[in-house]
Amino acid sequence: MQVRSLAYRTDLLLRRLAGSVIIDHPSHLVVRTPANPNFWWGNFVLVSPRMLPDAPGLFAAEFPEAAHLAIGVDGTEGETVPRAGWERLGITVETDTVLTASSLLRPARPVRAELRTLTADDWDQAARLRHACDESEASAENKAFLAAKLAEERRLCEAGDATWFGAFVDGEMRAGLGVFLDGQGLARYQHVETHPAFRRRGLASALVHFAGADAMSRGAETLVIVADPEAEAIRIYRSLGFTETGRQVRLQRAPEAAG
Repeated sequence: MQVRSLAYRTDLLLRRLAGSVIIDHPSHLVVRTPANPNFWWGNFVLVSPRMLPDAPGLFAAEFPEAAHLAIGVDGTEGETVPRAGWERLGITVETDTVLTASSLLRPARPVRAELRTLTADDWDQAARLRHACDESEASAENKAFLAAKLAEERRLCEAGDATWFGAFVDGEMRAGLGVFLDGQGLARYQHVETHPAFRRRGLASALVHFAGADAMSRGAETLVIVADPEAEAIRIYRSLGFTETGRQVRLQRAPEAAG
């Protein structure tokens, strides 16, 4: 399957680096992450818009034991069938904005924080930040997911396949994000997060700029970030010079709604 979506192309690159198994069929892709079965978007099918009506059946056949449902729709303009039809089936349709930049504007205001890459001693702080930012309902599955995801991110950084950055205030990590390069000029941001008590202080803006400058110094020509079009963060990205270049469509159903 020839993937057109810049968001999914970089998602798939990260999955490969992380050790996921990707099976390429003529009509769809199957992505499996055995190390983290609770990671919906590490265990999903990616289909073209014309294959979307068949996608729930494909997912069920490929993941017969899964409690969730996760379907990615390839394309650049958010092609999908009417949202109402899927919602009647208990399936949520999410359309995120794909933004890119070939250069960045400086943040509007300076911040009082130390911006740097993480060291081996910082990952406990990264875990505390992730838990503080997580808005999911507490459950054993979610705890296992968060632990496995953080372990994956650390492995990628230690292998040199990604770099994780932090904004430290009085020695404590209060914002973080990851960046990985594809070796051909693309750099993709991952998991931009700020501690709830430290938002609206410019930390995320400063860190996105700092990490982007680092990526460009290592050969990146295009920076890629994916954001919820309704979230506050997208305003930050646009203020730094990111512009919309496409949309990413995802269909999902949570385990408690799956039947």
